[in-house]
Amino acid sequence: MLRKLLLLMVMTIAVPGMVEAQKKSSATAKNKRPMNVLFLVSDDMRAELNVYGSQIAKTPNLDRLANDGVRFERAYCQYPLCGPSRASILSGRRPTTSGLYGNREWLGASYPDWVSLPKYFQQQGYVTLRSGKIFHGGIDDTEAWDQGGEERLWSNPIDTTPPSAVSASEFWAKYIEGPPKVTPGTEGYSQSDRWAAVEGDSAMNLGDTKVADRAIEYIQESKKGGKPFFIACGFSKPHSPLVAPKEFFDLYPADKIVLPPDFASLPSVPVGFPEGAIRKRNADLFVGRSASPEEAKDMTRAYLACVSYADWNIGRVLAELDRQGLRENTIIVFWSDHGYQLGEKGKWSKAGSLWEQGARVPFIILDPRAKGNGKSSPRIVELLDIYPTLADLCGLPEPEGMEGVSLSPLLNDPVKPSDRPAYTVWNEHGKGITGVCVRTERWRYAEFFGIGAGAYLTDPINDPHELVNLIHDPQYKEVVEKMHSLATSHVAGKTELTRPVSGK
Repeated sequence: MLRKLLLLMVMTIAVPGMVEAQKKSSATAKNKRPMNVLFLVSDDMRAELNVYGSQIAKTPNLDRLANDGVRFERAYCQYPLCGPSRASILSGRRPTTSGLYGNREWLGASYPDWVSLPKYFQQQGYVTLRSGKIFHGGIDDTEAWDQGGEERLWSNPIDTTPPSAVSASEFWAKYIEGPPKVTPGTEGYSQSDRWAAVEGDSAMNLGDTKVADRAIEYIQESKKGGKPFFIACGFSKPHSPLVAPKEFFDLYPADKIVLPPDFASLPSVPVGFPEGAIRKRNADLFVGRSASPEEAKDMTRAYLACVSYADWNIGRVLAELDRQGLRENTIIVFWSDHGYQLGEKGKWSKAGSLWEQGARVPFIILDPRAKGNGKSSPRIVELLDIYPTLADLCGLPEPEGMEGVSLSPLLNDPVKPSDRPAYTVWNEHGKGITGVCVRTERWRYAEFFGIGAGAYLTDPINDPHELVNLIHDPQYKEVVEKMHSLATSHVAGKTELTRPVSGK
């Protein structure tokens, strides 16, 4: 009898303890579930979001994502052109390391041992699913995707020709194509240089709508599959041509569009700045033609409409993630491959822009476990940091060859001190790097090489439009020396050589 009483007492004490232990074990197992990744990308989107301080942009879904996660106020691309920027992000290497500066070269042709970001997650047991533009068009890492990979059309190896100087004939070739058109209209010019507000079937069949539809299907399938997923969803807007449903144009009354204070009808180098700071011809919009103030406002309105269209599609994808109950176990990343200039200094493109509008990008990470959620980080970060950050957050082994750093510390403490600068480079003639920008929290410094050599220092706090070059101001001598050292060290041995250009 005594033995039975003792056994009953032990069970009375043990069972609650066992139940509690089982609860803790279940909770621990739940917390150790692999984190999913939702990888959201926009093409050519500068930091023109309401949450980034835009006075006019209508971007409720990205604003909400930024307010739920950590918004990086000062994030910068490593190259202001789609292909090289994406190659850098998805390989974890700088353009100055790979030598990839164009839109027709494939990293795998020159570096077959480098493992791309989606390939790495695939190797770690993730289901990798692609919808839309992730790598540059025609240069997909096809085998890295379990679904959605496209045939690679360009497999050119990287040009490894040593830096050289631009010849006189090469220099003048760009300027004998004819003077810019100064009358309104785009007749006979680039197909990208246009805008359209579409309705009906044309609106329903836009590419980005289909990209979101496919991503939504992936989320639904992943919920059923139960395996950790890496879903990459890349939207082409606001890349030109600026085509979006009319309802998004209606968000922006034409009379509310304001041109920037440094607007110019043609690309113009500000007084006191080096010639290399602005390309002579635009690449995307107002190609080979001038921009009247009226046309410029129409184009700006169209760009904003495309931003809102991208925001709407992103909202649809996020809503499906919530509907499937996957938000709490999914890391969401949003980024754009580079910024864009909308008539500042007469430039309507990203190509070659080492100015703040061209190099700075919107960048948001929402990890539901992060302590810093709901805050913004003022620290300088690079898109190069995405690869190591995602590997770290998902608890994966550290990938080889990473030149960025994990941003995990900033996700938990967004104001944690950091003195890392950001570097953005440009190669104008294919002869070597012609420009490098160094961005710190306090200063912007750019230096140019070869044709148009020179440098500028601007104060982003007191001169946000970058109208005054402080390079020759004696009071900034030490700043200039430090920034010059950072810039030249970053591109040492890789810059275009200087040769006097004369004649034709």
